[in-house]
Amino acid sequence: MKPPIVNCPQCGKIIAWELTNPYRPFCSERCKLIDLGQWASEAYRIPEVEKKEDETREDEK
Repeated sequence: MKPPIVNCPQCGKIIAWELTNPYRPFCSERCKLIDLGQWASEAYRIPEVEKKEDETREDEK
């Protein structure tokens, strides 16, 4: 069975998703560390869902 072909989420390089690649889904340790650094510096953020005023008041009851 052929392994799936994916793009590195950091640099976009095309790679095979294989168990022999210890850095998957990244193509290399460099891309993995760049991504980790972006999370650590808060360059990536998960958006917070803002509640409407009506929903907040109902939750307080």
